[in-house]
Amino acid sequence: MRSETTKAMVELKGVSVAFGEQYALRRVNLKVEAGEFVFLVGATGAGKSTLFKLLYGALRPTEGEVWVLGQPVHRLKPRELPYLRRRMGIIPQNYPLLSHKTVWENIAYGLRAIGYSEQAVRQRVAQMLALVGLNEQARQYPHQLSGGEAQRAAIARALANNPPMLIADEPTANLDPDTSWEIIELLLRINLRGTTVIVSTHNRTIVDRACQRVVAIDRGQIISDVPRGGYPIELERLYPSVAL
Repeated sequence: MRSETTKAMVELKGVSVAFGEQYALRRVNLKVEAGEFVFLVGATGAGKSTLFKLLYGALRPTEGEVWVLGQPVHRLKPRELPYLRRRMGIIPQNYPLLSHKTVWENIAYGLRAIGYSEQAVRQRVAQMLALVGLNEQARQYPHQLSGGEAQRAAIARALANNPPMLIADEPTANLDPDTSWEIIELLLRINLRGTTVIVSTHNRTIVDRACQRVVAIDRGQIISDVPRGGYPIELERLYPSVAL
């Protein structure tokens, strides 16, 4: 029997992912409502990236259900996944910018691919450049950008199609503390505009400073889920195994 469509932005129901006899995720249950900002924290290999890949269909669960934007991702056919992904802003690790295109062209590329008119492309790219503070870098190539600027460009590209949800995998990796906080501030502003934001990170400083919901994962299982503004007592106790 099929489950009812969930109204949450994201819902994982009893999800496990196994590679042979090794489990990357085990019996994970997670719900993210519209408008939330959620940090997913955990040590390298804890299962954060695996969970993210489930959300946009790059992996299938071994068991359980994965619902995103009301769609049963665990049942979608490969030809159906591009439509889902166009409704999500996805920022993988390592700033996936096209090296041979300028910042302006990187943002415009996806819009043209889904049929925006040239006038609409120009308007939307201008809006995104202003949002992320890259007007002066619009004609620069990725190799000319600082790490923070490249991450801002990746965020602008992910948001260009105005998706209701943004997921960012380690968006502050390899950035200095000040630049890391600037990126998180940008994501918080985007969240205030109504976009649901899910961020994986190792950076406890920004997690503590942002005061948002924190979901901790360790060895493929969720071990703590602290609501926005809560004090992560359980996270404190388990911190050596789940963060930084």
